[in-house]
Amino acid sequence: MVLCVVKTITIRDDVYRKLLAIKRPNESFSDLFERLVKSVGARDVLAKLRGSVEFRDKEKLLSEIASLRGERRV
Repeated sequence: MVLCVVKTITIRDDVYRKLLAIKRPNESFSDLFERLVKSVGARDVLAKLRGSVEFRDKEKLLSEIASLRGERRV
């Protein structure tokens, strides 16, 4: 069962027209937003986050990542 909570959002008219143009017939705006969000790959998310996080000890972080990857491969 999916719980629907009604939310009101405000968007500019030009954005609404763009969304309307890519919305499929019989597709709700919720379904459209979900489709758009799912289409954003992990690589795109990481690219947008690039530079927004500062690592104090990069070598330690890379070492921990390598260790965790090794644990999963066993």
